[in-house]
Amino acid sequence: MLDASAYPDTFARDHLPPANLWPVFDQKALEAARYPKRMNAAVELLDSAVAHGFGERPCIRTMTEIWTYSELLAKANQIAGVLVDDLSLVPGNRVLLRAPNSPILAACWLAVLKVGGIAVATMPLLRARELSYMIGKAKIDFALCDARLAEELRAVVAPSLKMLFFNTDGPDGLEARAARKPDTFANVMVSHDDVALIAFTSGTTGPAKGTLHFHRDVLAICDSWQPILKTTPDDVFAGSAPFAFTFGLGALLLFPMRHGASSVLLEQATADGLLKAIRKHGVTTLFTVPTLYRSMTALAAGTHVSSLKMCVSSGEHLPASVFENWRNATGHRIVNSIGSTEMLHAFLAMPPDSARAGPVGVPLPGHQAMVVDENMQPVPVDTVGRLAVRGPTGCRYLEDAERQEKYVRNGWNLTGDAFQQDKDGLFWYHARSDDMIVSAGYNISGAEIEEVLLDHPAVSECAVVGVPDAERGQIVKAFIVLVDGYDAGEPMTKILQDQVRNTVAPYKYPRAIEYCKSLPRTTSGKIQRNVLRDGAGGLV
Repeated sequence: MLDASAYPDTFARDHLPPANLWPVFDQKALEAARYPKRMNAAVELLDSAVAHGFGERPCIRTMTEIWTYSELLAKANQIAGVLVDDLSLVPGNRVLLRAPNSPILAACWLAVLKVGGIAVATMPLLRARELSYMIGKAKIDFALCDARLAEELRAVVAPSLKMLFFNTDGPDGLEARAARKPDTFANVMVSHDDVALIAFTSGTTGPAKGTLHFHRDVLAICDSWQPILKTTPDDVFAGSAPFAFTFGLGALLLFPMRHGASSVLLEQATADGLLKAIRKHGVTTLFTVPTLYRSMTALAAGTHVSSLKMCVSSGEHLPASVFENWRNATGHRIVNSIGSTEMLHAFLAMPPDSARAGPVGVPLPGHQAMVVDENMQPVPVDTVGRLAVRGPTGCRYLEDAERQEKYVRNGWNLTGDAFQQDKDGLFWYHARSDDMIVSAGYNISGAEIEEVLLDHPAVSECAVVGVPDAERGQIVKAFIVLVDGYDAGEPMTKILQDQVRNTVAPYKYPRAIEYCKSLPRTTSGKIQRNVLRDGAGGLV
């Protein structure tokens, strides 16, 4: 049951999916958390931290500066004043945010929530066409944008869009306007189930879809992770994902702030840059993707990373070779996890003390998971099926009832992932449900073949998909980026095919291999396997 909204602008609430299409939420987890009916997530994260004595502690770090909780609160309050006084924003209005991870972006995100607005963070690399789609879909009339990214936003045809730019010395820039505002603000105390943010999916299976998340959801993902992370105020977080990718929003802003800790924000999180941040700031908690763990491993040997206590991976399948090589190089295990934009953050993770290569893990506290067939019936142990999850958060698409019906069934969120559960209760990833390859009656996991190929020293990156074949229905096709110094061609193809034949069941080997300079990725870094399937070229 939705509580009474504090929003004059009811667009978001009006465009939630019908109540009968909502997932079932874990009421025990929500009741145990005791979230107040009237609350503002930004106030809980920021104002409350200062009120509890954390004001002079570091909150946001970069390689050149540190903002304390008090400094971040003052800046967020001033930006809130600009939104209300200069732009006439009212609670419920949507605000597009466009910038790389930075202290000013953090202040903007928190300011939007403090005024009762709805934050819509966007990837810095998006172009005008993609921004236009989001602005139209979410009916956005306000934008706060880094001046370095102004060109694409200005190219959007949206006459009602009010834009302010930061990282500029202009008298009408956000910094100049904010400097003229008081550093206090009368926060808008909304309902716990008012929408706080609209997160757009990364679009691996078609056009990006808006997902709506409440103020209570912002806190719930922090509280679900805490039994794993055990965050203290002395912890320092770092990672690679932008705030527009909810993996990054949680890991680099919400999780540390929930417990008075701090985070390092990097505009461009390269392998070398992350290692430098770890050394400079004594990072304890690292959230990044397997691709960067792989790249960092080659640089980490002999590097001082002893401050690390927790290394978390998500966003892409974690190959066993990446896990083992990182552990050998640094002494640290990687905690595997999986989540979705629809759920706001992760729902499965490995317990840190037993983290090992292979399984994704078990449900996070407050979550349930099962592997089901097409009729939503649980499948036997060690049988591949569809992953269904539920917890304190869940999928609510923006004005997309058709998609909502596919994602939520019988109260469960169907994540689109193919999994199996073993006798010990651990969940093992196989593929996206639409990435499962069926060849001559055999179910073949693309992720498994990718792991085998990545074990070969010639392979830098790879993606495996199924492509149509008249005889077998589908065949396995691998798209491979070679390490410099190795030559594409028939000899290499045979070597790699034999690598698979000699490692797993022979029927799983890639009957087609195509060599690429790079793999297509979304702005959040995920490989676009749908692009590879749709544009599959000839055999090599």
